[in-house]
Amino acid sequence: MNGIMGMKTYKMFTNFYKIYVKNSKQFNSLSICSHNKRYVVKNPLNNASMVCVYSSENKTFKNLENRAEALKDALDHKREQMKHTEQKIRLKSVEIVRDIKQKREITSQKFKEKKKVIMKDILKTKAKVREKFEEVVEKENVFTVPNILCVARIAMSPYLGTVILQEEYSLALGLLTFAGITDLLDGWIARNWKGQSSKMGSFLDPMADKVLIATLFICLTYQNLIPLSLTLLIVGRDAVLVSAGFIIRYISLPPPRTLSRYFDVTHATAQLAPTFISKVNTAVQLLLVGTTLASPVFGYVDHPALQVLFGVTAVSTIISAVSYLISKDTYKVLKKKL
Repeated sequence: MNGIMGMKTYKMFTNFYKIYVKNSKQFNSLSICSHNKRYVVKNPLNNASMVCVYSSENKTFKNLENRAEALKDALDHKREQMKHTEQKIRLKSVEIVRDIKQKREITSQKFKEKKKVIMKDILKTKAKVREKFEEVVEKENVFTVPNILCVARIAMSPYLGTVILQEEYSLALGLLTFAGITDLLDGWIARNWKGQSSKMGSFLDPMADKVLIATLFICLTYQNLIPLSLTLLIVGRDAVLVSAGFIIRYISLPPPRTLSRYFDVTHATAQLAPTFISKVNTAVQLLLVGTTLASPVFGYVDHPALQVLFGVTAVSTIISAVSYLISKDTYKVLKKKL
């Protein structure tokens, strides 16, 4: 819009300038003729007509000047309006920037408040999860006499293996008898003494037996007293069962599952229930180990009865492994009673 007005103003000023130049030339010619005495004397009529022309042109020129002044005033007024409009635009832009800053500060404050609320909700959720974990997982006392006996049996196994490797079979037979007594004793105490039974013990007792039996079979195989194939069968089966126990522990542990909670033995999450055939198999394996340890002492190494016992032990081990696979009551996930 301002561009179009500028073009119109420019054209108007151009027309005014042409008229002004034309009138200026006529006025100058009239002035020169007025000073020419010969022309005035000889042509008085022409002189009068030139004065009349001058007068009319002068009026026209004055009218043009008045119009030019009016146009100039209009342009000045327009310029003032444009300055005023520009000032309004600046003030409006300042207001817009101020509003944007205020909205940004308000949004930032709301975000901080929302962040605080979210953090409080997260902390409350963590507290609820912790409380739920305490409700779901039963915390029990693991420092019982049967558990201490099981740990002692596990700690004694490496020493018993060392004694066998040193071919001190009489001492090894005595240590094995002591280990068997502790195995019978921890079961009897857990069943008859109040507060001595624990869910942790249901895992710890068979684990102690497997560590002891595996150590004895490996060492006796090294001394060529037990076939290697039988030892691989027994150790492999026990390794699978121990691995399954770790997996059951992980599955039964409520979330969040962390290392500290996973290895926290005070939180019982599952209970192991050995099958009848597995108990028979353990007794057969201990019988085989005992008779094998006694064979060098009493001089019946390679007796046919030992060969039969090897076969019975292998069969009972296989049946025991199958019973763990097909039985649905082997382990039970625990939940605290509210």
